[in-house]
Amino acid sequence: MDGLSPAPFDIAAIRADFPILASEYRGKKLVFLDSGASAQKPRQVIQAMVTCMESAYANVHRGAYHLSEQATADYEAARAAVARFINAPSEADIIFTANSTMAMNLVAHSFGRGMLKPGQAVIASEMEHHANLVPWQMLRDAHGTELRICRITDAGELDLGHLAELLADGRAGLVAITHMSNVLGTVTPAAQIARMAHEAGAKVLLDGSQAAVHRRVDVQAIDADFYAFTGHKLYGPTGIGVLYAKADLQRLMPPFLGGGDMIASVGLHHSIWAEPPAKFEAGTPAIIEAIGLHAAIRYVEAIGMAAIEAHERALVDHAMAVLPGIEGLRILGAAQDRGGVFAFALDNAHSHDLSTLLDRAGIAVRAGRHCAEPLHERLGAESGTCRASFGLYTTSAEIDYLAEALVSARRFFA
Repeated sequence: MDGLSPAPFDIAAIRADFPILASEYRGKKLVFLDSGASAQKPRQVIQAMVTCMESAYANVHRGAYHLSEQATADYEAARAAVARFINAPSEADIIFTANSTMAMNLVAHSFGRGMLKPGQAVIASEMEHHANLVPWQMLRDAHGTELRICRITDAGELDLGHLAELLADGRAGLVAITHMSNVLGTVTPAAQIARMAHEAGAKVLLDGSQAAVHRRVDVQAIDADFYAFTGHKLYGPTGIGVLYAKADLQRLMPPFLGGGDMIASVGLHHSIWAEPPAKFEAGTPAIIEAIGLHAAIRYVEAIGMAAIEAHERALVDHAMAVLPGIEGLRILGAAQDRGGVFAFALDNAHSHDLSTLLDRAGIAVRAGRHCAEPLHERLGAESGTCRASFGLYTTSAEIDYLAEALVSARRFFA
């Protein structure tokens, strides 16, 4: 159950758990290769949310009646499951948010404005998703912090030498780096990044939106100060995200939003905040979504994160054996450690046109710049790329089908 001793990976049984994969799509069998944007949902998640709505729903933390108490217990059980899933020291270290974007904005507001001093620096990288770049630009403009950008290599890996240079003057207060690129699939050396940041007196935030889906995450082994991920990429629902934040930092950070449930007491002119993590969860939370996230975590834990990672490594190896041989196809990045995300461009084809042609073949891929415009500019792909991203239900046969469709597309666009 913990991913260390996984059961045999039964891809047919797993695919049978996802109703949408059995449905007809544009007159064909659906080949869904956009899990990096949002993953499909298994019946176990769908049913858990339906059961909650049909027989176990009430608001949480407030009612003194049994149904509310049960809903509260279910909601807090989801928090405990998240803590276990990423090996957090305590469930009190887990803050529920709407998504990864809100989690990182929470850090920018509460830690950035509340604890960083004007003139201190935040370090991000050239490969960041906009959600881990724009908040730091806003913080710089509003608060007077400096924004430093760490380079990546031509292979799409983080330039650790440049990171060391950016940390050298001791003025960096936060290093905010992706754990796995949503465009290149690059897996960054998270523990090494954290060690470098801490030695320079900085805290570290890791955007785990992609990594938490594909790899076993241990925030204590990494020694992350903050770790963000989202439910909808982890086979759970939209509207629920997670911010892991060390307890000592939570106590020092001011609230992000004000309102009900984040207070211990309220007067007309003064309020006392609740203890973390409640201090950062104002208003009625995403109750049904948290229960869905809990079901998604149970689902992947039952398969085993080690088994999921092994399956994905095999898919990546197969894709790297098949896709680069297609004439006229350019794959962005060549990191030594990469997950199942491939951004590619085809000669003479705009990404939107190529995506449309693939869609006619029943293949769903992403087109555009994938909320990573600076990265596309860095790699000379300003007009955008298509992106194929794998899930635990992806098969090598689907990769072969994508390759065949790309060969046909090349003939079409030529």
